[in-house]
Amino acid sequence: MSEEQLELVQGSGNVYRDFGDVDADVRQAKALLAAEIIKVLEKEDLSTRDAQVRTGINHSEFVQIRRANLGRFTIDRLISILGRLNQQVEITITTHPRTTDSSPMAS
Repeated sequence: MSEEQLELVQGSGNVYRDFGDVDADVRQAKALLAAEIIKVLEKEDLSTRDAQVRTGINHSEFVQIRRANLGRFTIDRLISILGRLNQQVEITITTHPRTTDSSPMAS
């Protein structure tokens, strides 16, 4: 059995960007918002049906969020869902000029 040398690559903090996704920033924002929704559901021990009763949002949307199937959600929709779960959302935005290749995985 031979040992392979593994190269350690430092990620950017955005896995979508690391793999070159053109919508990386939007996908990361959606994933972070979805994670917060899931945290609330877990903390308050809410099923998707319980969340529907509390918020008026169809339970199937919560199912999709739990499955990280976020393609049909907009950022504002996810923020709205958090609001209906009695959460206040604060967003901090930082911008930087893009480099020609911001993906540490590309080479």
